Parts: sequence; C-alpha cells; structure tokens
Amino acid sequence: MTVYILRHAIAEERREGHSDAERALTTAGKQKLHTVLRRARQARVSPALILTSPYKRALETAEMAAEVLVCRRTPVITKTLLPSAAPDRAWREIAGSEASSVLVSGHEPQLSQLVAYLLKCSDLQLDLKKSALVRVDVSAAETRPHGTLQWILTPKLAGA
Repeated sequence: MTVYILRHAIAEERREGHSDAERALTTAGKQKLHTVLRRARQARVSPALILTSPYKRALETAEMAAEVLVCRRTPVITKTLLPSAAPDRAWREIAGSEASSVLVSGHEPQLSQLVAYLLKCSDLQLDLKKSALVRVDVSAAETRPHGTLQWILTPKLAGA
C-alpha cells in the first residue's frame, strides 16, 4: 500500500472569536499547494482514496488534491486525522480502507507522528512544511506497519 501524507496549505491567521477549525486556505497557500500537487501528478501520484481531517483548511487541501490528482472519489472526512488524534488510529483507518493508495490530509504534529509510526521510528524528527507531501510504502497486512520512506516533496522543491 502506498500512503501519501499531505499537510494542509497555508491558512488564515487565528482570530479571536473565530473557531480554529474554520480557518480557510489563503490565496498564497492555494497557489503553493497547486504547485506541489502538479509536481506530484507529474510523478504519477494518483490516490485511490483521500482521507481528511474535518477542519476546513485540511478539507480544502484534500479537495484540491482530489481535483489535481484526479481522484474520482470524494474525500472522506475522519476524526482520526484531527491534530490531537493518535497515529495508530489513523493507520487503522488507512489499512481498513483496503485501497492500494491512500492520501491523508491533516495537521501537525499528528502527521509527523504518523510518518514516524509508519516507519517504526518513534524518535524521528520531521519538519513537515505546509503543503508538503510524503510518500511511504507500507505492508497493509500488518497490524503495526513497517513502512519505507520513498520521498518528501516540499513546496520549495516543487518550485513554489
């Protein structure tokens, strides 16, 4: 199974009296994300399924990914990708999907923890930039995954 981990793009600043969950992507964030996704499409990234945090910025990121990467299924919203969720819960949902390739859209620090969990490397320190995309190949048959890091694509490397 191929797992793509996509951190949401740049979002609006936090504002007093407004819910953090409702922060939308900025225009600049959408542009950088689009550049990363175009480069990913050139690398033949084509997820069979997209899972996303319910937060607006992650959902908007997932919807852009579905469009640019031509994923025919609508992104599936899941609480297992909330910023505070444990990485093993996200893995159970990913593995339970039985899809050959899954893209997850979410937040830090959970996504870096998910990468570390997939790689069986709890001490891994990862600076996952906004709009960064990580590919990890994992055996879906395993309860506790043992993945192989294939690549990390940051906005800067993508030319954004």
